[in-house]
Amino acid sequence: MSTVTAVRRRHRYREVLVIAVLAAIVVALFATSLALGAYTVSVPDLIATLVGQGQGRDNFIVLTLRLPRATLAVLVGIAFGLAGALFQSLLGNVLASPDVIGISGGASAAAVLALLVLGFSGPAVSIAAFLGALGVAALIYGLSWRAGLTGYRFVLVGVAIGFFGKAVLGYLLTRADVRDAQSALVWLVGSLSGAQWADIAALAVALAVLLPALLLLTPQLRVLQLGDDAARGLGLPVQRSRLILLVIAVALAAVGTAAAGPVAFVAFVAAPIARRLVGTGGLAFVPSAMVGAVVVLGSDIVAQHFLPGGVQVPVGIITGAVGAPYLLWLLARANRSGGVL
Repeated sequence: MSTVTAVRRRHRYREVLVIAVLAAIVVALFATSLALGAYTVSVPDLIATLVGQGQGRDNFIVLTLRLPRATLAVLVGIAFGLAGALFQSLLGNVLASPDVIGISGGASAAAVLALLVLGFSGPAVSIAAFLGALGVAALIYGLSWRAGLTGYRFVLVGVAIGFFGKAVLGYLLTRADVRDAQSALVWLVGSLSGAQWADIAALAVALAVLLPALLLLTPQLRVLQLGDDAARGLGLPVQRSRLILLVIAVALAAVGTAAAGPVAFVAFVAAPIARRLVGTGGLAFVPSAMVGAVVVLGSDIVAQHFLPGGVQVPVGIITGAVGAPYLLWLLARANRSGGVL
């Protein structure tokens, strides 16, 4: 018992240390995002602006132009990081991420339908994306149900639905006006430009509801990871608990997609990176959320300021460029070890 206690204490200490370091990185990236740009704000001026003592130009640039974008980046990163960690833990498959299994694709198809066919704009597009994610998740759940739910079947059905969603997107884009298709494409790759406080407030409220729910249900998820038979033996209603947790995971992915579009690979890479940092195969929800925020914030800084020729691109292009090599490395590693994902 003393050995087990010591090991748990070391893991707990390492997790707290990792969370503290990641939080410091998030703060540093957040400050960099506020200060960096065509007009650079010094650290003293930035602090003065944030505490309400800034000058007129600094107030406009920092509080009006940059602060909403940086805040949205953090919240979107948290939403996607938690969604990916929950999907992967719940379904027992590293590929079970919303952008791989079609959840984000369903949200994108619904949003583009609202943009190009129904003529919606603003919050209506976000609502359509949210409903699209929930609808696709329900479809995947229904098609993968066979006297119970297995993660492998859920992932395969989700991948198939994801390809169908891409076909729908392709059809809608080819039939649309060029200017409308261009605006839809910017949303499709995931973008933080044009962040509005109304969108940020809606995302913050959603997270304020979903995070406590996830916290309350975490013990049930730990029991589910023991296996269905063991969970039933401990008195847990397996299918009901899994369904509720899936709804939370889908909602996290949906609100993130509704706020910024399907920012690629953030949900996919956040949890594996967090688990490697923590050094355990546990849930690592808080580190996953912090890694998601770091990835989105860092990628947005690169997308705005560090590309050749001063070109600015949507953040989803950078996260996709980071996530695709990670997926290839993961596949190569599984192939060499003879394992499965």
